[in-house]
Amino acid sequence: MSHRWISTFLDAQAAELGAARNTLLAYGRDLKDADAWLAGQNADFETADKAKIEAYLIHCDAQGLAKSTRARRLSAIKQLYRFAFEEGWRSDNPAIQIASPGQDKRLPKTLDEEEVDRLLLSARTFGRGDHDRLRDTCLMELLYATGMRVSELVSLPVSSARGDPQMLLILGKGGKERMVPLSPSARAALAAWLKCRDARCDAVEAEGATPSRFLFPSRGASGFLTRHWFYARIKSLAVHGGVDPSKVTPHTLRHAFATHLLAGGADLRAIQTMLGHADVATTEIYTHVVDERLTQLVLDHHPLAKDKRKSGGSTSSDGQ
Repeated sequence: MSHRWISTFLDAQAAELGAARNTLLAYGRDLKDADAWLAGQNADFETADKAKIEAYLIHCDAQGLAKSTRARRLSAIKQLYRFAFEEGWRSDNPAIQIASPGQDKRLPKTLDEEEVDRLLLSARTFGRGDHDRLRDTCLMELLYATGMRVSELVSLPVSSARGDPQMLLILGKGGKERMVPLSPSARAALAAWLKCRDARCDAVEAEGATPSRFLFPSRGASGFLTRHWFYARIKSLAVHGGVDPSKVTPHTLRHAFATHLLAGGADLRAIQTMLGHADVATTEIYTHVVDERLTQLVLDHHPLAKDKRKSGGSTSSDGQ
């Protein structure tokens, strides 16, 4: 019974809400884990009460799962029960009054401008030949210029890059489209890569192959470069460029895009739009990143802060 509940719920999420594939996979994993635990307690989603759901969350906590993971699993369970109530499978929602464990607020890792410059230079010099260097440069320039998610970047259709565009149309989560402006250096990198890409694709097509519709074509099943390939590639670029590879992922370039824009005075709502965040609250975390860096800047460089460090703390003033 529970398996039918889960599959029907996921089908509805895909059909009615246009949920992304990765979101559906996450829902499926979380719900199957809860279902397996309930089965071990001689229960299932149809018969479980509030106490059983709370016991499952305690079990997750005992396993050492992060608050964010437990919160996500509870959210999936709540949504399943809400769907079950709407479908008439249950007359109640046993999870509705269970409070979320919340999430530890962690500031996103980011890179300073000098580190980004070294990564961009590395992309221009690391590859084995012109093809690799032009491709890597285009990938890095577009990522830093637009703040795209890596999945959005690698799957870009080549049609979106034609005609030396000043704005790039990006297809984001849930099929939502947004326009993001390109920097002059990103436009130059794009034009150079297109010339190289088209020449290679023309040669392949002359041999009878189907023309690729992607900006970054690949012989893999998807037809474009994978996220995993790019993750490994950006680590190699970091090592070559003298940047700590533990700090560098495609997502830290997205964070750098937002943080550097905000530090330069860009409007938070504009950054929200360019990142494709549904809620500005998600974007507001970058204000904390900038505040933290400004505070550290004062502590590191202000003469009074240096004097206090040397004296081991603040000193009292005369006459007070």
